[in-house]
Amino acid sequence: MYKSYHKKIVASTLLASVVFLGTACNASNDEKKSTIETKSTAQAQSAVATNTPMNTEGFTKREIDAVGPANALVSETVKKTYEHNGKMVIDGGVTYPIVNGKTGAYYVNETAHKTPFHNGKPATANEQKAWDIDVMPDGTGLPEGSGSVEEGDEVYEEKCASCHGDFGAGSGLYPKLTAGNAYEAQKTLMHQRINPDDDGPQRVFGSNWPYASTLWWYIKTGMPHQAPMSLTNDEVYALTAYILYINEIKIDGVLVDDEYVLDRAKFLKIVMPNVDGFEPKINGPKGADNAREYYNNPLNYGNGVRCMKDCFEGEPKVSRIIRPIADFTPALTAEKTMPAATAAAVPGQATYEASCAVCHATDSMGAPAVGDKAAWAAVLEKGIDKVYHNANNGINGMPPKGGAMDLTDAQMKEVVDYMVNASK
Repeated sequence: MYKSYHKKIVASTLLASVVFLGTACNASNDEKKSTIETKSTAQAQSAVATNTPMNTEGFTKREIDAVGPANALVSETVKKTYEHNGKMVIDGGVTYPIVNGKTGAYYVNETAHKTPFHNGKPATANEQKAWDIDVMPDGTGLPEGSGSVEEGDEVYEEKCASCHGDFGAGSGLYPKLTAGNAYEAQKTLMHQRINPDDDGPQRVFGSNWPYASTLWWYIKTGMPHQAPMSLTNDEVYALTAYILYINEIKIDGVLVDDEYVLDRAKFLKIVMPNVDGFEPKINGPKGADNAREYYNNPLNYGNGVRCMKDCFEGEPKVSRIIRPIADFTPALTAEKTMPAATAAAVPGQATYEASCAVCHATDSMGAPAVGDKAAWAAVLEKGIDKVYHNANNGINGMPPKGGAMDLTDAQMKEVVDYMVNASK
């Protein structure tokens, strides 16, 4: 989660699901509390002595919570009951045991819970090695290699600019990679749009991402999106250097300029401006325990007060939108009739625009651009049946069906016909 700069949040009737459910309404707590303490003390003593979960038959989780710290033995036993593998679950939530056929107010299918899962065969060492391609902030998984900003600029222009725009400025639905100087842009993360013309936070790679290792890994395994894993390690280093350059990042006090050469040793010295901008700290051997401790403390995301009745003195203050957006085009309406019929779309056009235009709208991806008569004439020299076959099965850097595997062969045929006809 983003690091909170404004933690004075009013917790009203419900805390987040990551904390234990609150106690029952005050009116019923007092009546149940003495009964629960009396009934459960012997059970709790036995459970703690034998290091086994308390027999909670006849008690609901809410009833047990109502005991609270007044009965330390019950509290400790309940804690043991609701742990997972000896520790609280990672997000602070609760794993409820099946007690008397229930996990709460409702019965569960105990047979289904006892049915073993068949997860297939254990992965071999080679399979695990092939899948383990993460690059971690401490350098785990980061290979040797090097690349210059100049080389990265060339690769970017060839394989990235068509989606991410010139100099990482963004293009259409694809994200920006820079907002100028990353150290200045990082300061905008505390901005809030209180007035209509206020500048909001600039959440791009340089200003927001805490670790450059994520950038290296994402480029290597996912970019360019039509041909992931196609870049060499040196090309990834070069692209990373270029993106650091356009974000004006410094490495070990040295500004990444247009002649900078990035290698593994230098990469491990990168400290991003927003390295401390997220909480909890999840890296390192204590990362899971840090998250567990953080989410089990409601003071980190509220005021720590559980309330189900008479939570406010007087009338609560309700925040309302001061400047609502009203000039919608077209205007908002509750009308549910079907829109007027329009001219029938050309078969294949909608599918092309949704799934294929990202590569075939221009020739920057290496694919024949729609409208380029010469390019499509060359493609059609193989015969239309061969073009259909390549569209469905993939060719060169194009995956089968362009990566849209939910499309049928008939739909792909319509797309090919549309592109061919639009390129005559």
